[in-house]
This record gives sequence, C-alpha cells and structure tokens, in this order.
Amino acid sequence: MWYSALIARGGTFRVFLTNRILRKFRFVAPEYLFIEIHEHFDEILEKTKLSQEELEAVLGFLEGQMEIIPFEEFEDKYGEAKNISPDVDDVPYIAIALKLNCAIWSNDRKLKSQDAVKVYTTQEIMQMLEI
Repeated sequence: MWYSALIARGGTFRVFLTNRILRKFRFVAPEYLFIEIHEHFDEILEKTKLSQEELEAVLGFLEGQMEIIPFEEFEDKYGEAKNISPDVDDVPYIAIALKLNCAIWSNDRKLKSQDAVKVYTTQEIMQMLEI
C-alpha cells in the first residue's frame, strides 16, 4: 500500500490523509518496510517524479501514520503465517495480523484468497471512512 501512496497519491494516499483526521484505524507495519523504502529511495524517487524534498516529506507523513512493529514482537507467529500466506512477501503482514488480531489492508487478490486473516482493499477502507 505504501508504494501506491507514493506513486499515484490517489485513493491510498487519501485514506492516510483522512485517517489522520478521523483516527478510525491504527496502521501498523513491520520495521523492515521502512528500511526497505530507504534502501530503495533513489529508485522510488525516479518512479514517483517527486523532488527529493517532496518524497522525504511524503515518507515522513506515511511513517507518522504507522506504528512500526519490530520483528521480535511477531516472530512467534511467523511459522503459522508461512503456512497461511499465498506469497512469501506477505508472511510478515500475516504474522502481525495474527499477533495483533487485526486485518490487513491490501489490494492483493492472492492475499485475499486465504481466510485466516481478514483483508480489506483500498476501496473497502475508503467506504469505511466514507471518502
């Protein structure tokens, strides 16, 4: 979701903006997500067509909207998540959802195909926020 917020700044970004005011949702993410973002900063900068200052501001905004969860806090659910996840890249998100008993926000159809964790699309989140 973070990537589409940076690239398109469409519905995903509007969800973050609206939720900043309404505080209806608590967004969480594994800490490695922002490490990965910063490691690929130049690539993201090129794709977004933003200036470096604009991208840093957007990243700062997004980071401010999410609670970062260290791996140690959900590693006990990692094995279970590996058995559930249709994609290895989604394992940390499923593990966090299992640990915190929460849903996942994703437009990934494969991720929505599993039934252990509820998955909401951006459109569904926008409807919940009435935007």
